[in-house]
Amino acid sequence: MMFRKYPKEKERRRYIRLDSVFPVEFALVDESSGFVSSWFQGFTNNIGKGGLCVSVNKLPQEILSLLKKPQVKFLLKIEIPLRKKPAQAKARLAWMKLIDEELNRYSFGLSYEEISKKDNRRIFHYCIVKKFSFPLIATTAVILLFSFTLSAYLNFKLLKTNRALVEQFVDILKKSSALRDEIQNLNKEKNELQLKLQDTQMSLKNLEEEKENILRLQKKRLLEEEQAKEKISQLLKRIKGLEEERDALKDKISSLEKKETQITENLFLLDKKRTDLEKVNVEKMYQWLKVHQNPRSGLIASYEGDKDLKDVSFLYDQALLAILYVRFSDFERAKKIFDFFKFKAKKQFGGFLNAYYTSDGQPAEYVIHSGPNIWLGIAISHYINKTNDKSYLSLLKEILDWVISLQNEDKEGGIRGGPQISWYSTEHNLDAYALFNMAYQLTGEEKYKEAREKIVNWLILHAYDRPEVPVKRGKGDSTIATDTYAWSIASLGPERLESMGMNPEAIVEFAEKYCGVEIELAGKEQEKIKVKGFDFAPSQHLGRGPVISCEWTSQMILTYKLMAKFYRKKEMPTKVNYYEKKAENYLNDLFKLIISSPSPVGWGESCLPYATEEFVDTGHGWVTPKGKTTGSVSSTVYALFAYYGFNPLEL
Repeated sequence: MMFRKYPKEKERRRYIRLDSVFPVEFALVDESSGFVSSWFQGFTNNIGKGGLCVSVNKLPQEILSLLKKPQVKFLLKIEIPLRKKPAQAKARLAWMKLIDEELNRYSFGLSYEEISKKDNRRIFHYCIVKKFSFPLIATTAVILLFSFTLSAYLNFKLLKTNRALVEQFVDILKKSSALRDEIQNLNKEKNELQLKLQDTQMSLKNLEEEKENILRLQKKRLLEEEQAKEKISQLLKRIKGLEEERDALKDKISSLEKKETQITENLFLLDKKRTDLEKVNVEKMYQWLKVHQNPRSGLIASYEGDKDLKDVSFLYDQALLAILYVRFSDFERAKKIFDFFKFKAKKQFGGFLNAYYTSDGQPAEYVIHSGPNIWLGIAISHYINKTNDKSYLSLLKEILDWVISLQNEDKEGGIRGGPQISWYSTEHNLDAYALFNMAYQLTGEEKYKEAREKIVNWLILHAYDRPEVPVKRGKGDSTIATDTYAWSIASLGPERLESMGMNPEAIVEFAEKYCGVEIELAGKEQEKIKVKGFDFAPSQHLGRGPVISCEWTSQMILTYKLMAKFYRKKEMPTKVNYYEKKAENYLNDLFKLIISSPSPVGWGESCLPYATEEFVDTGHGWVTPKGKTTGSVSSTVYALFAYYGFNPLEL
């Protein structure tokens, strides 16, 4: 048999060698008489644009004989993986080779005579992809592994750097507080010594006068000389003793003043570092609030670190976050939150639910409170006021109408806790006052002004009706809640409170007296760090030790700043200085509680915990989250409000 053959190396260049085989069916046809064989099963792992190589086992001898005829051609059905229909082609024999004599296995080199361009392109593309996919995948895997390793290394360095910044900041705050305490103690000691010095100098003056009197009596011969000398001798001894005491006191005071000067200089340098690190950590707190926003739902998990709440976004926290985004002109992030509630969030009884899952936006609980809904309205009001974008005005009016419908159900104009709730919260009504006030400012509609004034009447009847407890927690509820004191100042304002017969200073002093606490935290090497802040309620009433609420402490810091602003308008600098100092001291102590983000997503950015103790009773119907290092959205947002002196309850 004579067959046309191609050189071996040339054939290798014409075909692409594949790592796997796929089936090819073929039959022989005579151009003049048609089919001259049945269909046979073969395989190929060499393919080119102009043809392919087919291997077949146990080929009958009569088939080999037919191949001698030049008019005999191959009809092909080529199975392309992942394709429903095989490609069809007509080809001529280019060469033939016996591979295994015992198995009677042959390989045929076939050149296409007829094949559709589409099928040929599909076959060849498959071969190219097959040929280079593994090296490509392997290369990609290596690149990804390298990128992952590099990213992990950089993240580790970033995490380490961020944690170091937090530790450095807290350490400086601790040292700064220690120096301030030392200066305070020095001043106290110096004041005591100065009082003693004044007494000593007064005693010296009296003794000098007594000596002069004795000398006068002696001169007038009203006192014998020996008796006068004796008395003067005794007086001189006493004068000398007092002069020594006076000089010693002056030396001590001078020494204390020098020490105070040195400490003040050290404090000045330390405060410069503290201010710089404070700015860095404040920026990192905002960064922490940004990196956790879910790109699909637009929500952010309220607590990072509590496994039971890791995917839960509370409505109240989303509203706070939206207000903060607007404050920083980060409007796109705020809009993601508003879009969720405008287009996706499920409602019940006309109100939004208290919580949704961060990942998919589905309800996490089916409780509806009026307060969180009101806060969402406050957030939208801030957005409209700052951007003049009315896209969410309809959503705001839906919330306002819903809140007014609740108010209309109460003959005294109060707003109860929710559509299926009977209790009334002072905090919710203070929030509603702020919302109605904003709505009236934005729209000028009288109905919002009327709703606002109804809230004032309700507060006078049920929140501010007992002088011994300046602010009740709710209707018929005299429980002390720190936030109602802070929000009385922030929502109504000191001026409005005075017009209602309330004393804003008394409100602040009451909160500090009954809810202000000081705790000791364990620092490095068993050292103790003292921190002042505010509890959720008087801790002695709860059968537990004092706990600092970071959120409510921040609210009180903001309250002090608002009081300072109030007295600045009245041109009372002493009180301005008093409240500004209070705000500064509590803010410094609050920042001692800053922690590094515990999750890989947070990159060790700064945040604040919900409270200084995990899973303890707040005294108001809920417990603090679990986890010693659980980052809280509300605490972190409010700390930023306090730092910037930003009041979320006014436009």
